[in-house]
Amino acid sequence: MSPVTQVADRWAREDLEALSAKGLRRVLEPLDSPQGAEVRVGDERLVNFSSNDYLGLAASPAVRAAVAAALERYGVGTGASRLVVGDMVPHQRLEARLARFERAEAVRLFNSGYAANTGILPALVGPGDAVFSDALNHASLVDGCRLSRARVVVYPHADVAALTRALEQTPARRKLVVTDSVFSMDGDVAPLRELVAACEAHGAALMVDEAHATGVLGARGAGLCEALGVEERVDLRMGTLSKALGGLGAYVATSRAVADLLVSRARPFVYSTALPAALCAGAECAVDLVEHDPAPRERLWGHIHRFTNGLRALGLPAEPRSAIFPVILGEPSRALDAAKRLREAGLLVKAIRPPTVPDGTSRLRFCLSAAHTTGHIDLALETLRRVGVSCGP
Repeated sequence: MSPVTQVADRWAREDLEALSAKGLRRVLEPLDSPQGAEVRVGDERLVNFSSNDYLGLAASPAVRAAVAAALERYGVGTGASRLVVGDMVPHQRLEARLARFERAEAVRLFNSGYAANTGILPALVGPGDAVFSDALNHASLVDGCRLSRARVVVYPHADVAALTRALEQTPARRKLVVTDSVFSMDGDVAPLRELVAACEAHGAALMVDEAHATGVLGARGAGLCEALGVEERVDLRMGTLSKALGGLGAYVATSRAVADLLVSRARPFVYSTALPAALCAGAECAVDLVEHDPAPRERLWGHIHRFTNGLRALGLPAEPRSAIFPVILGEPSRALDAAKRLREAGLLVKAIRPPTVPDGTSRLRFCLSAAHTTGHIDLALETLRRVGVSCGP
């Protein structure tokens, strides 16, 4: 081992010990099965309440067939960024299909939601500009704000009055408000109608991250913007292909001019090898399923209401706003212990700890899927009752 490697190794060991002492060290647990309502981890068969596969499309036979056919035709890798020779017909087809789904002028693909958010923000704003970010926005939006080098103003979670004051009091060449639509750790939703009005009143652009709303909310599954009828009043809507759509990648629905600008300025787009064409074909199939077959979304919402009622009966706070339900326990040790007890009963519910959530709010995070059965939902509720999980310190 080289001296440089030994130094870095010492640093890593020190940091790992500190993380372990705080109950914050992470470990990997590979699945030996497809994503689904039930998964295999080693020798365990577990009911999975930790996946963002909200509509059960990750293992859909139709999506698999679309991927397999495109894999045979286009191969595995794309060989380069889209600006070199990595742009293929399936990329163009998927962008056009998503634009129709989102009822937008144009869509631009990215390799992940993180890549999209860290690429879009610096492409639109910079020094002399200001970005206004909800305090509970996803880490990818937080990092996109930082990378933009614009002034970053963090407003209290979902506080439109505070945002309005900040918009009034902050001088800037350009002003951009960014928010999740469904907040990934709490499952609550942004006050989008009010945010739209505040932006329009102050000449600000609005970007909405629909990652956990795409496929779940709206009559067609296009997200919270669709559900509230504000699609045409939001400048940029970011959605992922990796959650309810069951695949990999992300996209932004926006104007043609913004989409064209991102081709030249969004660094994750310019400098990343393009998504595999086969995954684009799978995503196109998934969009068709989401838009034209409402049954999985209806089944998911049946589970959401059933789980909400069950949690309330246990004395746990719950609202039927999304497929995400936090059970906040406080310290990391409590969340880890609760996750362990649920796992012993056959449930995979991961403990979420800082820095993913604020200090003192470690939690169990239940994610529901259309692939679950009512039996799975009832098993989760009965197990929570039996092991005596309760919120708070």
